[in-house]
Amino acid sequence: MTSQTTVDTTGPGDGASAAPSDRSPSSGLRGHPWVTLITVAVGVMMVALDGTIVAIANPAIQKDLKASFADVQWITNGYFLALAVSLITAGKLGDRFGHRQTFLIGVTGFAAASGAIGLSSSIAAVVTFRVFQGLFGALLMPAALGLLRATFPAERLNMAIGIWGMVIGASTAGGPILGGVLVEHVNWQSVFFINVPVGAIALVLGTLILLDHRAENAPRSFDILGIVLLSGAMFCLVWALIKAPTWGWGDGRTWLFIGVSAVAFALFSFWETKVKEPLIPLGLFRSVPLSAGVVLMVLMAIAFMGGLFFVTFYLQNVHGMSPIDAGLHLLPLTGMMIVGSPLAGALITKLGPRIPLAGGMTATAVAMYGMSTLQTDTGSATMSLWFALLGLGLAPVMVGATEVIVGNAPMELSGVAGGLQQAAMQIGGSLGTAVLGAVMASKVDSDLGGNWKDAGLPPLTPAQLDQAAEAVQVGVAPVAKGTPEMLVAKITEVAHDTFISGMSLASLVACGVAVVAIFVALLTKRGKNASAGAGAAHI
Repeated sequence: MTSQTTVDTTGPGDGASAAPSDRSPSSGLRGHPWVTLITVAVGVMMVALDGTIVAIANPAIQKDLKASFADVQWITNGYFLALAVSLITAGKLGDRFGHRQTFLIGVTGFAAASGAIGLSSSIAAVVTFRVFQGLFGALLMPAALGLLRATFPAERLNMAIGIWGMVIGASTAGGPILGGVLVEHVNWQSVFFINVPVGAIALVLGTLILLDHRAENAPRSFDILGIVLLSGAMFCLVWALIKAPTWGWGDGRTWLFIGVSAVAFALFSFWETKVKEPLIPLGLFRSVPLSAGVVLMVLMAIAFMGGLFFVTFYLQNVHGMSPIDAGLHLLPLTGMMIVGSPLAGALITKLGPRIPLAGGMTATAVAMYGMSTLQTDTGSATMSLWFALLGLGLAPVMVGATEVIVGNAPMELSGVAGGLQQAAMQIGGSLGTAVLGAVMASKVDSDLGGNWKDAGLPPLTPAQLDQAAEAVQVGVAPVAKGTPEMLVAKITEVAHDTFISGMSLASLVACGVAVVAIFVALLTKRGKNASAGAGAAHI
């Protein structure tokens, strides 16, 4: 495709078009690529942090607001659902009205919703404002990628995305540590209040620094029916994945929502071929590298998010660590993502994405296999080795797949491409948690009864066995109050051994997903359109 001219709508004059390479950095810091990167990183950090930091606060929220377990689940599910459903539409809004505006609105709304949660006195209010957090977060994330794409020249884009990925990885993995400190030493409200000053800083920096680069042929209308169909399809899919662990994969309700989602996706695809300015031009997916990048992001998220889900239970419930200690034990993963992301950006710039992506997924597969060998008495050094290798493998995939998706899309669709990247990651994470959770549950259900009997423990009724299995699936020993200490030790051993067998099988499935992703990575190549967004050639 040919390179697209961009228009700077925030500079002097009437917004006359200028080729990106002609734009001079005479305005000082305003529009400077690296300062733009710092600015969007502050906003992105806030959203990524909230994806994991809140999990640590949930028990305190449940106790303080006297909420049920189902209510507390919706603190996470409401946020995730709103974010996943809105990302692509939010990216389109950025393409239409400018990524600077949508970024600033997203930052402001996210910080305001966070403050409102901290002031909430009911669980209903908390969940409601978490939904608003998800909606404003959806505005912010694709806009950040759109701004990077428009600002950085092609030869520096990978490095910028590398640092962007580093911020997301560090924030995601660092959430439990920061959340543990705040909940333990301040209160659960502080987990949300911290976003207010961070959002204010991002808003001030964004107002002063960001330029609004728009493609000349940016969309001028909205595909309303397309938005409705895609949002409905995404909602039904994510809803089914969220509810499947509760309803069961064989339940008719689960498959009803999956079926409705499939029909809505089919209708959406048909409609997109008929409308003048589609929400997602299906021609995008004629690009094999872009399609491979989207699939790769889904597979990576399945392996990473699904595998990591069980690791937190393993550290806290099997090894008995506090949330802070568990977070600290994950520092090798965080550290390697922080170090590896910018290095991966430099490597991808030099070699192209194919080899680093395939190498990254190979390292991820090996790490997931290693995690399948963890036992109840595995030491910290061995755990750290596999966590570090996982972080090292994920870094080039996070950077490279993002560049492949965004760089292979035309400039006027950079927001939609950013939304696709984030939506793929969110759906992959949801699939990973749901599918690997089902694998874990099936293994625990099949093994627990036999292990219980072999240990010579008192027999359980079918109902008691079901209750015990639910506890064991998260690594908790189902010990009734007043149980003799000798039996407590036996029950704990059976519960932990059964949990380990389930986690091992889930990790092997994640390893298999990562192996498939290696072959998908071989279909990727450098973005053809990356140079279209080189908004500042002088760095």
